[in-house]
Amino acid sequence: MLIRRKTFLSMAAASGAALTLAACGEEKKAETKGDAKPAEGKQDDKEASPVRDANADLVIWADEKKAASLKEPAAKWGEKNGVKVAVQTVAVDLQPNFITANQAGNGPDILVAAHDWIGNLVRNGAISPVQLPADAATKNAPIGISAVTYENQTYGVPYAVETLALYVNKDLTENEAPKSIEEMIEAAKKGKGGKVAENVLSLPVGEKGDAYHMEPLYTSAGGYLFGEKNGVLDPKDVGVGKEGSINAGEKMSQLGKEGVLKTSITGDNSIALFADGKSAYLVSGPWALADVKKAGINYAVVEIPGFAGMQKAVPFAGVNAFYVASKGKNAGFASQFVNDVASSPEIAEAMFPVNELPPVNLELQQKLAANHPEIVQFAKLAENASPMPAIPAMAEIWGPLGQAESNIVGGADPKSTMESAGKEISSKIK
Repeated sequence: MLIRRKTFLSMAAASGAALTLAACGEEKKAETKGDAKPAEGKQDDKEASPVRDANADLVIWADEKKAASLKEPAAKWGEKNGVKVAVQTVAVDLQPNFITANQAGNGPDILVAAHDWIGNLVRNGAISPVQLPADAATKNAPIGISAVTYENQTYGVPYAVETLALYVNKDLTENEAPKSIEEMIEAAKKGKGGKVAENVLSLPVGEKGDAYHMEPLYTSAGGYLFGEKNGVLDPKDVGVGKEGSINAGEKMSQLGKEGVLKTSITGDNSIALFADGKSAYLVSGPWALADVKKAGINYAVVEIPGFAGMQKAVPFAGVNAFYVASKGKNAGFASQFVNDVASSPEIAEAMFPVNELPPVNLELQQKLAANHPEIVQFAKLAENASPMPAIPAMAEIWGPLGQAESNIVGGADPKSTMESAGKEISSKIK
């Protein structure tokens, strides 16, 4: 379980919250990648379900961090356009509460959330397609547009992106940009100036696994999650259990035997180990920046290397976006607002000081480059990442794959363990 900070990426290994799939009349386990608490935790029985602000013309729902960053710029936009805007914080169960409220006709006009929610939101008929401005593709990074495109339809307006990178402690290694995992291991074991780190790499594994953080290694060795059919992810073509995943398992097994990967390193301690100078390298996202800077580490942020002679390491990218509710009371105002987000960096720029997320707007990236180079570096690295699959079947991947990887690092047979995980995933999807 990742414990560092609340972020927008949904991930099934971190919590057991149930998503209400109202349109389908069923429940599926939705688990999230979060920090001190799951991004979508269980609703407190004593806490009333959120209710739309009846006094506003335009109502926006978001989690705590996003709502805090959006309140002031949304209010200014409202004043400029003669619209009363209310930004409401929905601290827990945002997705199921939104789906339920939208179907009842008392939900918001706009939802701010992760792109990998799109599949479930579309399945529940909760959001409407949006028409991006003609120049959106030139003003925003391609990863942003790609992430909000689902089954060849655009469903959101992207504004921020996150991905994983390799943090390097430049006082503990002479190789500040290793070209391969093997180079990285060699450099960490050699150390620098007589100093050798206790750990080669801080990469969260844990007893239950962390498929999100392991994805760069998984992809480098040839693993894939879903195949594609006519340009759309195919949930019937599950890559876990097939040759590429077994190759990845064998590589992970070897790294486990060498002590490079450890189940004792988790989301609870991975960043702290690096910040305390006990790891030469760290795989993490922009949420680690504050702790690393506070620790005074002499560090660099670079691309995660792959295995020598194999494919590139491709981490996930997660995109934050604005969505138009399908049954919002003021669809016209909602469309006008999201169109302005897509056309100009003004709103995203005003949100940044309160919640520092790497922007997808290219003009804003240029503005932030001088004072926030690492943030912009993450935005650039995200261009070589892969948007986290937004299809509902993705929820069935996280648990079995993460557990399989953890077991393999702990000594389990790679082939049979990956094959077993693949069968479990396919069975759940069916």
